[in-house]
Amino acid sequence: MNQFTLQQKFFLLILALITIGFFWILFPYSGGIFWGVVFAILFEPLYRWLLGKTKHKPTVAALITLLSIIVMVLIPVALITASLMQQAAGVYTMIGSGHIDFGMYFRQIMGALPQWVISLLERFDITSLATLQAKLQAAASQISQTAAKQAINFGRNTFDFLVGLTVMLYLLFFLLRDGKGLAARIRQAMPLSRKYKQRLFNNFTTVVRATVKGNVLVALAQGALGGLAFWVLGVQAPLLWAVVMAFLSLLPAVGAAIVWAPVAVYFLVTGAIWQGVALIAWGVLAIGLVDNVLRPVLVGKDIKMPDYLVLISTLGGMELFGLNGFVIGPMIAALFIACWDLFASADEFHEE
Repeated sequence: MNQFTLQQKFFLLILALITIGFFWILFPYSGGIFWGVVFAILFEPLYRWLLGKTKHKPTVAALITLLSIIVMVLIPVALITASLMQQAAGVYTMIGSGHIDFGMYFRQIMGALPQWVISLLERFDITSLATLQAKLQAAASQISQTAAKQAINFGRNTFDFLVGLTVMLYLLFFLLRDGKGLAARIRQAMPLSRKYKQRLFNNFTTVVRATVKGNVLVALAQGALGGLAFWVLGVQAPLLWAVVMAFLSLLPAVGAAIVWAPVAVYFLVTGAIWQGVALIAWGVLAIGLVDNVLRPVLVGKDIKMPDYLVLISTLGGMELFGLNGFVIGPMIAALFIACWDLFASADEFHEE
């Protein structure tokens, strides 16, 4: 290999420092930039279709695509968020007024349980309502402190969110319009052969589309099915529980069952047999199977990850990147597998 000259080494050092500084500057708006890239990749087929319909007018096609994203994604999310906050406030008010009495629910469940179950619970010292309330109070105190901190920072967080949303929409327009040229320049700058560049870019776009479609849409479907069941059965705040189930659906193996299974048990032990049986049947046949039926249709055979890797990468991603981590975590894991598969299949890396 040719040795780098002192001038080349110095230039590479400057290039690395400037690149680090550039990403450091962009870091405060990394969420908006990330989702701008994701939406650009997801809606690129729509942009290409509109480009043909508008007689190859990129600006017009990009504007129509951006408007479509606002109407199909952002406005529904805003409406759901507003309704969610309203239901959450309603639940809080009902708890304070006594219309929702968790103590009564606890007594009903304990009165319906068989003696052997009560004996088992006594070993964990959770058969006493006072003891359970003390344990829950400690957890509620921690949650209240966190909520108070969030309330104090609500104004600043709202402003940051609006700025991030503006950055995302602004960037999204240019990524749609000029994304092909930008991708070509990045591909040209990468010090790899044409074969590896093509496979890496194809893997990246495939992973982004499959991860978002496979995770987000499946979670939305499971949350919607769970919320519909709760609404039919008369459970309080069905939209609130639907959102909770949608988030928990991002975790394989456990998922939405963390919410609907205890509710089904409550129905059974309190004598609402048909409601409990119906909820269990709906949870197993509809909510539970949607992952096995819908995910292969959305993701296809492009990427496949074991459930344990999806679970760990989702939790790790949310720990590091917050809410955005439920996409970033599995996406990085999928790219990790794709890159190692590419390395393992490359003959020039395994010459004897």
